[in-house]
Amino acid sequence: MPHIVIVGGGTGGGSTVARALSSKLPSAKITLINPRPYAIALPTLPRMTVSEGNDLLDTALIPYDKLFTNPNGTFVQGVVETIRPETKGGKVVLADGQELTYDVLVLAPGSNWEGPLNFPQDSAAVKEIVLVGGGAVGVEFSGELKDEFPGKEITIVHGDKTLLNPTYPVGFRKGLEKSIRARGINIILSDYVDEIPAPGPASITTRNGKEITADLFVSTRGPRPNTAFVATSLGRDTLDERGQIKVNPTLQLPKHPDIFAIGDAINYVEQKQVMKAMAHASIVVGNIVAHLSGKPLKPYKGSSEMIVVTNGKNGGKAFMGILWGLTFGDWFARMVKSKTLMVSMTRSGMGH
Repeated sequence: MPHIVIVGGGTGGGSTVARALSSKLPSAKITLINPRPYAIALPTLPRMTVSEGNDLLDTALIPYDKLFTNPNGTFVQGVVETIRPETKGGKVVLADGQELTYDVLVLAPGSNWEGPLNFPQDSAAVKEIVLVGGGAVGVEFSGELKDEFPGKEITIVHGDKTLLNPTYPVGFRKGLEKSIRARGINIILSDYVDEIPAPGPASITTRNGKEITADLFVSTRGPRPNTAFVATSLGRDTLDERGQIKVNPTLQLPKHPDIFAIGDAINYVEQKQVMKAMAHASIVVGNIVAHLSGKPLKPYKGSSEMIVVTNGKNGGKAFMGILWGLTFGDWFARMVKSKTLMVSMTRSGMGH
């Protein structure tokens, strides 16, 4: 009975692999390790943090009790401290000393977000909020804040010439910027906040010399790969200069054919999104089945770039990198994401 260990239980990555393997390999033992006893539906975080008028704490934190489709799966709450590869398979050591032997290991550790996205309990004390970072998270945060606190002054500081990043067409990015400004949200472009003040009123000077005073500064910059344990276990050369796990086209680690990696933490050149992790998971599930049976493995070939960015509960913009590049506005974003944040779909993918 082969033992497959999966590190990280994100909704699009590790959990998807665990659920699929439980079904496809009923004779295998599947163990999923995650620091928390639940997965987080990540698109809900801006709204969950900003607003009390929803049930997201009850619905967006999804337990693993229904994840496995067969009794061959086990969930272990813990933090991986060390990986000890052997000639075939190896061991995973948790921070509490527990050791798990694996025949195949899947690394889906995700990312660490910079700064706690917490707001003071006394919302009336905060009148001016600065969001540092104008990617999808910063934009979505600004929309949620305007929904919940329309009278507060919201400012986004972003290092590029317009919101998001150059993956998406300039026209789409400028259209998104226009819709955000239309809600009375200030946007400072081509500038940086190098050090974010502690929670509370503060004044800062941007890299370009602009002085900004606000009651609260919140980091909404992009995340960093959660891969320190990989480097200390398998060697620094396992990661690239950004701390991402190097993988072959089959999503195996070059020097460790029994170890696969997926999700935000790998160095495949594409945007870091839940849908991408799900595509990785699909390839890895098939490749694990092939690997265990000695059959050829398939490469991951990537997928078209697409994004849906919310602007509060009722708006947003979407881009799909197919044909000539398709752009959609408020009605599409509301239907696909803004209204429900896809919570029901995410819960369904985990058996709820």
